[in-house]
Amino acid sequence: MAVEYDKLMALEGEEKEFSYTDRETMLYAVGIGMGCDPMNRDELPFVFEKNLTPVPTMATVLAWDETLMMASGLNLVMVVHGEQRITLHRPLPSAATILVKQRVVDAFDKGEGRGALVLVETAIREKASGEPLCTNLSTVFARGDGGFGGPAGSGPAPHQLPDRDPDAVCDLKTTPNQALIYRLCGDRNPLHADPDFADAAGFPRPILHGLCTYGSACRAVLKSMCDYQAASITGFEARFTAPVFPGEWIRTEMWRDGNEISFRSNIPEREVIALNNGKATLAA
Repeated sequence: MAVEYDKLMALEGEEKEFSYTDRETMLYAVGIGMGCDPMNRDELPFVFEKNLTPVPTMATVLAWDETLMMASGLNLVMVVHGEQRITLHRPLPSAATILVKQRVVDAFDKGEGRGALVLVETAIREKASGEPLCTNLSTVFARGDGGFGGPAGSGPAPHQLPDRDPDAVCDLKTTPNQALIYRLCGDRNPLHADPDFADAAGFPRPILHGLCTYGSACRAVLKSMCDYQAASITGFEARFTAPVFPGEWIRTEMWRDGNEISFRSNIPEREVIALNNGKATLAA
């Protein structure tokens, strides 16, 4: 099914109901690496039901719904996650029933052979109160769909990192089985579990989910800049630039300017940047 710009821009899903419990909240935190040290009392509230606190980036896994992408006409085999932005309207509850609505908000044609960008908004509100919890904006890079006749453009401008040495650096080690744990949060793409599938996709072994690396960066910001106060983060965004292999170290460099934390995450042993143009917005 070929991409048709007008139909793509008109895509809007029905509001759907999802629920999560403290189990999913703790699983997400473990999935991004929290709780590896059983004596780390700072991370215990994220992985233990006593005073349980959700990690802000859990907003990305509260609901999995591929309906919109299936109806988009995009070649899903060639689709990769380009950027992720989260706006938190209030701290996430540790358990809730939520209402989720998706829509395409923009699309840009990079040209034949150069792919296309599609921006998908996911609005999430709490069912009991009706109040908004968070809004996610995902940029999808459709590598196989350039030249469909849509407008040119590049989407939101990436956040620019400061031109100075970082104010803080945090090294966090992923575990060899981290992708197997994280995929239980919802994304069961075999690329993150099956060595044969990964080989067919051009990787020597299964790779870590980009959103797991994204969560790891949030963990680094919480640890280094927020004294683990999750409620202080009201926004989080980054661009995905390279895969991480489970077991590697992730080094997150951070810069603080008022209520804005800029960051990027790299893999020291391979000298590649996995996340770039990152920004965490803190409550005023």
